[in-house]
Amino acid sequence: MKYKKACLAIILLIFLITPLSIGEDSEYEFTFVRLKYNGSYQYRSLWYIDYPTADENLLFQLRKHTNIHVNPRPMVVEVGSHELFDYPFTYIAELGRLNLSKAEAENLREYLLRGGFIMTDDFHGTAQWKRFYKQYKKIFPKREPRDIPMTHPLFQCFYKIDKLMQIPAPDAYRRGRTYEKNGRPVRCMGVFDDKGRLMMMINFNTDLGDAWEHAVDSFYPQKFSNMAFKMGINAIVYTLTH
Repeated sequence: MKYKKACLAIILLIFLITPLSIGEDSEYEFTFVRLKYNGSYQYRSLWYIDYPTADENLLFQLRKHTNIHVNPRPMVVEVGSHELFDYPFTYIAELGRLNLSKAEAENLREYLLRGGFIMTDDFHGTAQWKRFYKQYKKIFPKREPRDIPMTHPLFQCFYKIDKLMQIPAPDAYRRGRTYEKNGRPVRCMGVFDDKGRLMMMINFNTDLGDAWEHAVDSFYPQKFSNMAFKMGINAIVYTLTH
């Protein structure tokens, strides 16, 4: 009898705990996911750059300007994790530091081909592009990034964006320029699946995350943060509607 009572108590405890501990994000329509990745001996990982302030500020603007039921807490998920498949949208920064194993690249490829979306940010210049491109080809050996036309739904789905704006990091802005290294001009490239769906948005020679992070700082021009928020919100709305 004591054994049966003990089992009953455990079962009741499980029923009490389960609703709180499983599917914690299921009440939300959207959760912002930042990808965590490994660096190399020469180029250590900076996946956490501007985190979590940049992510939280973008989510605040997303809640303010849309009716999407947004999780106010951004998440961090490793590039090789199967947890990735629970979330349609992901963000990754400092791509010049990216270093993928074969298994991680395969995981990202499957995630993208099964309907996922990756928004990249904050890498600049010829050298960083070469390092990123080497890692990118591990994901898609036979697909090439190409410039996304301004007529694409990505630039029309919420805000109408007619022209790209190069978004500077604060240090670059203080030095009187919008670019870093030899990173000119700004480009927004895409990788598409076989049906034409945009899977990856490659923001190159620009720093949206810094503009999100420093949106409330008086020294940082509002025009840059406004455009960065528009780019981020459009990417999220596109992901949720295509």
